[in-house]
Amino acid sequence: MNQERVLKTLLAPLVSEKTAMLSANNQYAFKVRVDSNKKEIKAAVELLFGVNVVNVTTSVVKGKKKVFKGKIGRRVNWKKAMVKVSEGQMIDVSAS
Repeated sequence: MNQERVLKTLLAPLVSEKTAMLSANNQYAFKVRVDSNKKEIKAAVELLFGVNVVNVTTSVVKGKKKVFKGKIGRRVNWKKAMVKVSEGQMIDVSAS
């Protein structure tokens, strides 16, 4: 894998009430590039945060239909990754 591509895989951490509850189970959510795969996401999290990743689950979130100035438009699709780290390790997403 290309080192530069791995570093550009993670776009932002997802911080909400739902993801805060998941952090109790050592799971964290990230917004990632749409063309990234699970191996790249795992490598990026391990490199940037120094943790051992146990599991990666991804899903593509479809963009909503919206009305812009009387015309129907559509927001872009984006990809979400749920990363589970090994027991006893944690990621501080508030500092990201």
